[in-house]
Amino acid sequence: MEIIGVIVAGIIIGLLGKFVAPGNRDNIPLWLTVVCGIAGVLIGYYLAAALGVDETKGIDWIRWIISIIVAAVLVVIAATVTGRRSGHRV
Repeated sequence: MEIIGVIVAGIIIGLLGKFVAPGNRDNIPLWLTVVCGIAGVLIGYYLAAALGVDETKGIDWIRWIISIIVAAVLVVIAATVTGRRSGHRV
């Protein structure tokens, strides 16, 4: 994978991951969404290979679906860790 391709895919996968993540995940910044997407692409790529998903000549839909799921999980984790909390700060 080329670095530019990973970044572009990371932006797209990060936004898709944010879209499919349950609940309100709009409280994380765009840069963190992109980081989650890039991590989702990289982890999803290697996870698919570990699961025995073969690379095809066309679009690897299973790899992309795994990447979106991984990115969604990372978005949920990022939103939980960095999310704005309502109520009083101590």
